[in-house]
Formats: sequence, structure tokens, C-alpha cells
Amino acid sequence: MRASVRTGAIATAVAAALIMTGCSADGGSEGSADEPIELTYWTWAPNMDKVADIWNAEHPEIQVTVNKQDGGDPAITKLLTAIKAGSGAPDLIQAEYQKIPTLVSSDALADISGAGANDAADEFPAGVWDSVTLGGDAVYAIPQDTGPMMFYYREDVFAQYGLTVPTTWDEYAETARALHAADPSKYLGTFSANDAGWFAGLAQQAEAEWWSIDGDAWGVGIDEAPTQQVAEYWGGLVAEGAIDNKPMYTPEWNAALNDGTQAGWLGAVWGPGVLSGNAADTAGLWKAAPLPNWDASAPSNGNWGGSSTAVTTQSKHPEAAVEFATWLNTDPEAVQALVDEAGIYPAATAAAAAVLTEAPEFFSNQPDFYDVAAEAAQSVAPFTYGPNVNVAFSAYNDEFAKAAEAKTVDAFLAAVTAMQKITVDDLESSGFTIAE
Repeated sequence: MRASVRTGAIATAVAAALIMTGCSADGGSEGSADEPIELTYWTWAPNMDKVADIWNAEHPEIQVTVNKQDGGDPAITKLLTAIKAGSGAPDLIQAEYQKIPTLVSSDALADISGAGANDAADEFPAGVWDSVTLGGDAVYAIPQDTGPMMFYYREDVFAQYGLTVPTTWDEYAETARALHAADPSKYLGTFSANDAGWFAGLAQQAEAEWWSIDGDAWGVGIDEAPTQQVAEYWGGLVAEGAIDNKPMYTPEWNAALNDGTQAGWLGAVWGPGVLSGNAADTAGLWKAAPLPNWDASAPSNGNWGGSSTAVTTQSKHPEAAVEFATWLNTDPEAVQALVDEAGIYPAATAAAAAVLTEAPEFFSNQPDFYDVAAEAAQSVAPFTYGPNVNVAFSAYNDEFAKAAEAKTVDAFLAAVTAMQKITVDDLESSGFTIAE
């Protein structure tokens, strides 16, 4: 059942966003080489100072200083502390898509729709742009990188057992059963209860709406048909033993990638980095394919990860900040630098296609790797995160760990129900009013 969630905090955030839209802003044109506008940018991506150097050399009227931060969560906590104190926040910050609702509800991000941000909308897939608008007219960031999900498989193992690459989830299940029957030591994949972002991406592909917004109201729809379908599917495969039930990123999982007992992985576009880091000796043995679909005639996909460049409510120069953020994430020279220096998969469709012309070294056997990635990125379904995504993700880890251990479909469905209740209860205890 979907629950509508209302709170004075959300109403305040929405009002603040409207006020920001109506305010006059200091634009980039107000700066000069003699008295440039100075912007600060918090980011954890590597070598972003080198990318900013390109901008600074070409834009003496707007100078950007990069402050390297520790990961996503520490930077967000630091920002919220500065916002609460009323000073010390940067002009721009790298923000993961799932963190945007939390930052908006805390009045930390400016609505930049009135500062020219909408001019960049057509540069990005609709599902990605939706992530920075929360499904409304306000714009809270410019997309930077994205993580469309993809299916990675051992081509040599598939050839050995005469397997074909699955295009639907029904075919995936059949392939998983055939592989495990041919060699009981091998699995096509594993259900992992230690990364909620992975499961959220699978639910997104099924067009789930874990959160939704209607005016100043939040809806929570985790325990509904799309996510139930995903949970029932994976619970069934685990129950029959067709796939493994061990978490990813463990020494055991790494060993399985190396020796071929994990012959497939449902990952994301950044997967080559994971595979090359954990199974370097298998280079040239893997291939990438689109994620299997529920309906092959209506392709859909989910994101696993990704971040944006947002402007904070403490910035005195939102238009200049938007000018830089747009350049950073859409300009061909800037996007090339993001790929070369920061190693990201750009969210901007045309810019990504222009610079990603050669497959990652680990996938040198697949020259069309980035063509597959582009196809995956274009079919990403809309998905809105909520203000307490951390609670929902933590609930996933706890509840699905128990379900994976129990190995029953009922346990998987019960985990979805528990996620819903924990998420709604947290909203209520945090001062939100829950309307059934």
C-alpha cells in the first residue's frame, strides 16, 4: 500500500526553492578578469582540480577552487553542518542522486531552474534528468555521471556449455539453471544483500516508485507490485539453488570471479574497474550485454550509482555556479577531462558518445563496449529517491540478509514489507505525518 507523507519540513523546503527561483542572482557576466567571481567546489572524484584548471584558464572572470572531500556521506554531513550554521558551505558540491532529496528537505540545495539550468536538460536521458528535478519543475543539480546497469558474463564459460546471452529475465533464469545443472560449482550470479543500490537499480528497471512527490507530499511505495515482482523472482532462484546467495565484494566473491565459478555479474557501466581490480587475470574473457528485461519489446533499465553537480543555497553566485556546472558536465573538452582524469561515465548523452570511442582495456575483446553502455543509459526508467534513503537502504541490508539466509520466496517478500514499514515509521518518528 502506498502512503502519502506530509511534513512541515518538506513544505519549508519547497517554499525555500520557490523563493530561490524568484530571487535575482549574481551571474557570470558580473565578474571580470580584474575582479573575478570566486567559486568553491566540494567533490570526492579524483583529479577534479585538473579539470577545473581548464575552466579557470578559459574563464578569468569566474575562478573555481576545488576542495577534495572524503567520499559521499562525509561531504554531505559536512555540508549539512555548514548549512545549519549559516556559513562555510561551498558554492557547488558533488551530490549522489539518492542524496538530493535529503539535501533539498534540509534547504541545502538551491533550485537553479531560474539560473539557466533547464538549458542543459536535453543533454541527458530523461530518466537521469528526472533524478535532479525530483519529478517536478524545480532543478537542483546538473547530472555528472551515471551508472546504467549491465550484464557481465564469462564468454569462455558460455561457449564451453553452449549458453546464449539472456535478453529477458525468464531467459536469465533458464540460463542460470542450465549452467548450474551442467556444473554445480558454477553460478550465473548471486543475490547480494550488502548493496541496496544494486537492488534499487533492479527495482527501478521494473518501474518501481519507492518514493514519489505530489506537491509537498511524499509517497512511499516500496511494498508494491514492481518491487514484489523483483523480490519474488530472486527469492525463487535462491530457493531452488539456481544462483548463489552470497554477498558481493567479499574475498569469496572475488575468488569466484577469478576461477569462473561466478560466470556472470549484474553490474553497472563502471564494472570494468571492479573486474580489473578483483579479477585482473580474466581480462579478455568477459563481455558486457544489456541487462535482461521483463519485456523484451519494452526495454527498461535501472541505475546503480551516479552523481551530480549541485549549487548550494549559500552560494552568492548561483548563475555563475550553474554556468560552471553546465560546462563541467556537457562541454566536450570538460567531459573528455572527466573521463581521462576522474574515470567516470558521463551522464551527457552526446558528449559521452563523442569521447568514449575506445573500449576499456579490460574489455579490449569487445570494441562496442560503449555502444552497449549507451544503449543501457538511454533506457533508464525514472526513479525518485526520498529524504530518508539511508534508512531504507539500511533496512534492505538487514532484512534481505535474513531473506538470503532463509532461502524462501516468502522471506524475500517479507523483506520488502519490512523495508516499507521501517521507512514509513522513520518518516513518522522524524516528524512527518503519514496518511494511509
